[in-house]
Amino acid sequence: MKNKKILVASIAAAIVAGLGVAVAVVLMRGEGVRYETQTALLKSLPAAAKAELSSRGKRLARPLICQSMPEATRDKFLVRCTGATVDKQPVQVFGTTLTARKAEYYTILVAGEPLVKNARCLGADCKGD
Repeated sequence: MKNKKILVASIAAAIVAGLGVAVAVVLMRGEGVRYETQTALLKSLPAAAKAELSSRGKRLARPLICQSMPEATRDKFLVRCTGATVDKQPVQVFGTTLTARKAEYYTILVAGEPLVKNARCLGADCKGD
């Protein structure tokens, strides 16, 4: 009976240690980025922003117009979108991907006020985050 308790305790300790190592590996290597190119971010941001706005009760009057920002580089993707809500409030969306840091940041302004500020994902992209 004593040996059985020691065995169970040893197995439990090994499982906990294994989970700790797995968490450390994930935290050290990062998640990566959703969009590997400037073009991919440019194509995907309008739909992700629309979904995020909708989930927060803001409907767009028409699709967002997005463009690459001139400061974008191979390692820093920058996209800006503009539009308006159905109640004529101006909307600005900014998407940034920093490939070296494996990080993405999104900000949405509605009528000049931040609705989303430096979020790591938008809309359906947030599933599982």
